[in-house]
Amino acid sequence: MAKTTQLRTYTVRDGLLDEWAQRWKAEILPLRLELGFAIGGAWVDREHNQFIWLISYDGPETFAERNAMYWDSSARRSMDLDPDDYLVGTEERTVEDWN
Repeated sequence: MAKTTQLRTYTVRDGLLDEWAQRWKAEILPLRLELGFAIGGAWVDREHNQFIWLISYDGPETFAERNAMYWDSSARRSMDLDPDDYLVGTEERTVEDWN
């Protein structure tokens, strides 16, 4: 399958941006990496209360199939982390390298 990259922008509930970013780094990031995703960076936009990150997958499954594996994994299910507790909005854009 061709490499797929998504730019994800999450608008976080007031007062929870740092907590979300810390939990993302400690819990979500390691599992994503373990499952073969690559992370191109992660940023916080304090002015807009947003968490922005790049996630890519380049493997035998499609991005959607591998993403479903992430959500269905026992490791993800065992996290006490419901995105709805933190996020008020999400935007995912599939982007391509432009060189």
